[in-house]
Amino acid sequence: MHAVVYKAVEEQRLAPAPQIADRPLAIINHLRMVALRCRSAARVDLDQACALLLADPADAQMRHAEILMRGFGQAVEKRPVFHRPGSSELSFDEAWLARLFDAIEREDDDSFRFLIQSRVSRWRQRNLAFLVRAVSDQF
Repeated sequence: MHAVVYKAVEEQRLAPAPQIADRPLAIINHLRMVALRCRSAARVDLDQACALLLADPADAQMRHAEILMRGFGQAVEKRPVFHRPGSSELSFDEAWLARLFDAIEREDDDSFRFLIQSRVSRWRQRNLAFLVRAVSDQF
C-alpha cells in the first residue's frame, strides 16, 4: 500500500510543467540575452531606476528590460537564475516571469497581482510590476 502512495507522489513531482504560450517564451529569451549583456554591470536600485525612467521617457523605451534584469535580484531578494538564450529549459525565475507575461497577455490582473505578491516584498512590488508591464508592452 505504501509503495503505491510513494509512487503516486513521485509521479506528481515528475509531471511536466504547464505549457507557457509562445509570446512569453519569446520575451524570456529576449531577457536572457539582456541578462547576458548585464552580467558584469552593477546592480541597480529599483526605486531610483524607475524614477529615472519616468523622468526621461524618450530614453526609457530601450532600457526597461535592462533595468528589469539588473534589479530583478533585488526585487526577489535572491540571485536569479537565467539560462542561456535558446535553452528549452526554464529556471524557476524564468518560469515565474513567463507566467507574469502570460497573465498580462490574458489580461488576468488577479493572477498578475498574486504572482507579484508571492515573491516580491511589498515596497518593491509596484516597481517590478511597472517594469514587467513595460517590457511586455514593448515586445
